[in-house]
Amino acid sequence: MSRLSDPPDPPMLSPDDRSRFARHLRLPEVGEAGQARLRAASVLVVGAGGLGSSALLHLAASGVGRIGIVDPDTVHIDNLHRQILYAMPDVGHPKVQSARGRLVGINPQTILDMHPVTFDAVNADDLARPYQIIVDGSDNLAARKVINRVCVRQGKPMVYGSAQRFEGVVGVFDARRGPCFRCIFSDPADPGAAGSPSGTGVFGPLPGIIGTLQALAAMKIILEIGDSLYERLMTFDGLSGEFTPIKIRKKPQCSECGSTVEKAPHK
Repeated sequence: MSRLSDPPDPPMLSPDDRSRFARHLRLPEVGEAGQARLRAASVLVVGAGGLGSSALLHLAASGVGRIGIVDPDTVHIDNLHRQILYAMPDVGHPKVQSARGRLVGINPQTILDMHPVTFDAVNADDLARPYQIIVDGSDNLAARKVINRVCVRQGKPMVYGSAQRFEGVVGVFDARRGPCFRCIFSDPADPGAAGSPSGTGVFGPLPGIIGTLQALAAMKIILEIGDSLYERLMTFDGLSGEFTPIKIRKKPQCSECGSTVEKAPHK
């Protein structure tokens, strides 16, 4: 597992924290020290749609201390079958505004940074800089290329997810420890590049499954527990119910990371 830098002053847990996160505190892999790490952690979620909805709900509910949300869109009625952050009263309102209202209700202690903008080459570095981990909740190749580029530049993990039709993929790209996104998905091989869910369709629960796995992957990085997804992708077939791991390798001549980033040792 990778190591994130230890917080200089890990926050103490309050009596309310001990009650709220009681089931976490009973886990030897988490405990009070782990919950304090979650409180001190920061995660940026790019895209508050189907993937981002589930990831955000679990990150906030689990006690991640600071969460940024990047999404320029408003809620549409055809979002509601899979974007579980939202309800009918949210239709027509900015996603970041509706997401904030829902997440504050789940965990008012989480600091929420709202960014109602497109994550692009102009603003990506500034948006990503305050956060330790970037969760990819986008649905297009252009956005993923920008996310990957800033993660390589800033030395951060990119928690990747894709969901279309009945199939999903989740993985973690970190050029310091394995391949980056572009090592594996060169144009136009990204499984999400053929089209967005608006064109191909997506079964309602699928983005929720993948977004939940993205939250799990991000929290495992923060807590430094379990097996990483740095050198494998996990695919999920919703029709068969099968998960299939796919081994992936760093591309030495990758135009994005091959000549500039050395592979760090596993820990």
